[in-house]
Amino acid sequence: MHVTAKADYALRALVGLSLRQGEMVTRDALAAEQQIPAKFLESILAELTRSGLLIAKRGVRGGYLLGRTASEISVADVIRAVDGPLAGVRGLRPEDVEYPESSSSIRDVWVAVRASIRTVLEQTTLADIASKQLPADVAELLQVKGAWQRR
Repeated sequence: MHVTAKADYALRALVGLSLRQGEMVTRDALAAEQQIPAKFLESILAELTRSGLLIAKRGVRGGYLLGRTASEISVADVIRAVDGPLAGVRGLRPEDVEYPESSSSIRDVWVAVRASIRTVLEQTTLADIASKQLPADVAELLQVKGAWQRR
């Protein structure tokens, strides 16, 4: 899986907001705290606001708040808001890819990969990340032989 800078920055910004527990935070404060280019963050925050993950308030006392509680926002929600579907094959959803009969089970592999990705990203929330307490199933994956090995 390739995680874009946009998805990474979006997740970092939302985790930063979740740690502020209802405090209105400006784009510039988030950018500085999370070391994200402010102009890039501006467009990301707009997408997160359109998706309902953020509430934006303009003006002197303006800024951003989470649109739902941190425990209700999954990593998958964030990625989908800024990048679209979690898994794609040549720009298509895995179940929509057509193969010749001899290669048809490749589609099953892509669907299984998507299911695996969903398992981690849909059950891990901003609250989990902010508290540094990942769900047990996710934490167990960190102990799998080779999990930390580069390939």
